Amino acid sequence: MAELEDAPAIAAVLREAFAEYRPLYTQEAYAATTPTGEQIECRMQEGPVWVATKAGTIVGTVAAVHRGQDLYVRGMGVLSTARGLGIGELLLETVRSAGMAAGHRRLILSTTPFLARAIRLYERYGFIRSEEGPHELFGTPLFTMSKRLESEHSDTSAAVQPGSD
Repeated sequence: MAELEDAPAIAAVLREAFAEYRPLYTQEAYAATTPTGEQIECRMQEGPVWVATKAGTIVGTVAAVHRGQDLYVRGMGVLSTARGLGIGELLLETVRSAGMAAGHRRLILSTTPFLARAIRLYERYGFIRSEEGPHELFGTPLFTMSKRLESEHSDTSAAVQPGSD
């Protein structure tokens, strides 16, 4: 679980994780995708924020917001130097566990069509595309993906292989 003092490092992770895609976002959408440390602190008041560390350094993050029976996944990013280590799967598993513990029926997220690596991760993890909105963020196209949360007794580990993101 992230601490308030982690907010600047979380902001730095998100900036670096999305830097290569900056030209594909509108200016406003990129700013919303890469919040400042102060904005991260505000998000921490809205819902849980987690970090992944390697050798004591934050290399990945994800946040969530409770929306009725759903848990909305947002602010997920992994440093380019830490990709391929299974961190994305671990972050998603952390969110899934929190959603299950809180009694949510599904996870939802919004992503952009050009984040192919992230989309492949979400699909491997069991997310499917939905017609639900939002369909854009400040002029940048979006689509929604969802994953039903199964009971603890069902097999939810199907297609995720650590190190495959």
